[in-house]
Formats: sequence, structure tokens, C-alpha cells
Amino acid sequence: MARISKKEKLKALPPVELTITRLSHEGRGIAHREDGKLVFVDGALPGERVKAQVTFTHKKYDEAAVVEVFEAANDRVTPPCAHFGVCGGCSLQHMAPAAQIAFKQTVLVDHLQHFGGLSPQSWLPPLTHDNYSYRRKARLGVRYVFKKEKLLVGFRERQASYLADLDACEVMDPRLGQAITPLRELIGGLIARDHIAQVEVAAGDELPGVADVALIFRHLVPLDASDVAALVAFCSARGWQCYLQPGNYETVHRVWPEQGVDRLYYRLPDFSAPSRPGEGLTMAFHPNDFTQVNAGINQRMVKLALDLLDPQPDERVLDLFCGLGNFTLPLATRAREVVGVEGVQAMVERGYENARANGLDNVSFYAHDLTKDFQSQPWAGLGFDKILIDPPRSGALEVIPHLTRFGARRVVYVSCNPATLARDAGEMAKAGYDLVQAGVMDMFIHTTHVESIAVFEKRR
Repeated sequence: MARISKKEKLKALPPVELTITRLSHEGRGIAHREDGKLVFVDGALPGERVKAQVTFTHKKYDEAAVVEVFEAANDRVTPPCAHFGVCGGCSLQHMAPAAQIAFKQTVLVDHLQHFGGLSPQSWLPPLTHDNYSYRRKARLGVRYVFKKEKLLVGFRERQASYLADLDACEVMDPRLGQAITPLRELIGGLIARDHIAQVEVAAGDELPGVADVALIFRHLVPLDASDVAALVAFCSARGWQCYLQPGNYETVHRVWPEQGVDRLYYRLPDFSAPSRPGEGLTMAFHPNDFTQVNAGINQRMVKLALDLLDPQPDERVLDLFCGLGNFTLPLATRAREVVGVEGVQAMVERGYENARANGLDNVSFYAHDLTKDFQSQPWAGLGFDKILIDPPRSGALEVIPHLTRFGARRVVYVSCNPATLARDAGEMAKAGYDLVQAGVMDMFIHTTHVESIAVFEKRR
């Protein structure tokens, strides 16, 4: 007799009726069974009465997914994507956008109070933009299913290792989201169709005479010449750049077009070099470079960050974790001098490339791992009037002890993780900085990801 798996046993259990009391920080409904056991329910909203199927059991709690909604919350909406509930790319499409923002604000409030013991003197209004067609970068998984003789291209299923069977994606930029079916047909026709592991897609702004989309095909075996020709033909017909990746990121190389610089571009129209008034800034990036996935929010975020930091023409500003200069170059349009520090040398080189291209000569970039001691670095001995910090998810804990020595009066902290922001805010309070403002930015709409921004001022 075949052994029945635990997952199959759970599927065989009858669904349970639950009343949802609130949301977890992961966006799941929270309920209690009749015996008091806690249940986290995917797809449920506060105030709803639902029928749910238990998917996982643990000693202290269960996990479940909504099967039927008996009493819907006012915030429930019909998800616009036909793949919602299966695809793991979005988890909040069943919630009205305004309710999503309120949820993310609650997460930020809770983290600041729990991890930092703080609350800002005032809250910033949430930063929002378009609800769909916003995502400009993504990694699409590829898998050929031999039993079904079918190729899948898309994101992983929710709480599963399988790929969701996607035709299109509503949250991706239409140039990318509407290309999933053509991509599936393209790869399905290759000799190496079962050896293409993923396709990284990136889109820039649509500028005259510039390729605005790039595809990077990760392949596990050397490709036949006919396969390479098919990939190139697909991209060239659309005016896109085509890259191959036979190994790690160091092996990424462009195969079309054969000439020209391997760059995409995005614009920051609110900022211009003094020598080029009204032109705005144009930022070049390699498809592998880190850039913000939401172009509309990024433009508004950069403007908000600079308005909050308020750099003056006679001030020196430090930009930590600066990347390719997303904040550094706009800062250089307002401040006397800007220093950008980044852990990746390639990003430092990209920063200088963008500074030269935009006619800015009052900015310097340095490469250094900011989790390591940097007291001996040449830039660390300078005084700074103001500081902008945009760290990775791990936060900026190692930087905070140095803030007092830098002497900055104001610090703007851009965060992609409210837990580490809250932790670091507590440490900044100990270092003599008050949390004066904070707010959320909806960079990843329809997901539980919380992007936020905070302003600290040196205590007098």
C-alpha cells in the first residue's frame, strides 16, 4: 500500500469555519479554533467569517487557506489577476489598495514600538503610485514538465516549490508582463528547452534610440547555435537586449546587439545639474545592477528624501549604501559636495559614469563594506552636515556608532525592512538622534513588503 503523505492527509480533512480577528505582519488572517489553537489563514481579512482548509500543522499554531468567504470584509476586492491565489508573486490583491497601505502603516508602527520603543513626532502621509503595471525587474523561473510535455514560465506558487502556470502578469510593466506567453513559446521551441533555468527581465525608461528592455537567459548546458539565433531573433525583433548566462553572474554576456554600451536607463526629471537646467538626470544601469523595481515610486521617493533632508548649497552630504547614485546624484544638484559609499566596486564605477554623463563634478564615490570598520577610510575623516542611509534588509547597525563623529545634524533613513529600521532607530536614539518623522512607501504594491522612510535629528 502506498504511504499517504502528511500533506495529503491534511487535504482529506474537512475545512474549518473561522472568524478572522486581525492580520499578521505577513498579511495573513489570524483566527482561533474552538479549542483555542491559533490559525494563520492565507487570503482572509479582518472581520470575515470563512471556510478554510488547513495546509500545515504545528505544535502551537496551524496554517490554512481560504476555501470560501461567508461574510466578506468591506476591504475585500476582486483580484484583477487570474493567477491570484496560486502565484506567489502577490499576496494582497484581495485587499483594497487603501487597506493595504493602512496595513503597512500598522506594521511600521508596531515594529517601531516593539523593536525600538519609539514613535515619531509626526507621521508622513503614505507615498503611493499606480496599483498595476509597475514592476520593472523580475526573475522568471522556467521549467519543462516532461510528463505533461509543457513548459512553465513565471513565479513560484504560494508556499510551494512549483512554478505557477502563468500567461501574463498584471503587476509587471506591460512590456514584461505581456511577454510571458511569447517567452514560453520561444523557450518551448528550443533544443535546450529543459535546460533553461530562468530568465531575468529588466526594463528601463523608453528613450529615443535606446533599447529599453533586457532579457538574461540562464542556461545549464552550452546552447546550440540555432537556439542562440532564436533568442537573438526574439529580442532583436522587439528592439531588446539579449544576454546569456552559462554560470554565475560573472558569466553574463550580451549577444545582441553586438555593438554599443550594455546599459538601460531611467530618468529622475525633478533634478538637473546646474550646468544643464531643466534637463533632469538620466541614470544608466546594467540589467544585473540593483535598481528600484517601481519607477514611479522611485521618482517620488527620491524627491521626498531630498525634501526631508533639505541639503543646502554650502553643505557636505554623505550617502551611505549609495548603489549607482540613485540619491547621490540628485543630492549633488543641491549640495556643495556629496560623498557616496557603496560595498560593490562596480556600483562605484557606475556612479562615476552617471556623474560624468550628467555633468556633475561635486560628487565622489568610494567602495567599502559598511559592515566592517571604516575609520581609516579617507572619507570617514570628513565632517558631514547631513547623511542619507539606504541600507539592505540587514540594516545599518554598524554605521550608527559613527554618526556622532560625523557630526550630521539630520539623517534620512530609507528602509526596505521595518524590523531593522526599528532596531536601528532605537540605537540612534541612544546616539543622540530623535525620530521626528516616519512613513511608508508602497514600492511593492499588492505584497506585504513594507518600504519606509524616517527622519532623525540630532538632539540639542
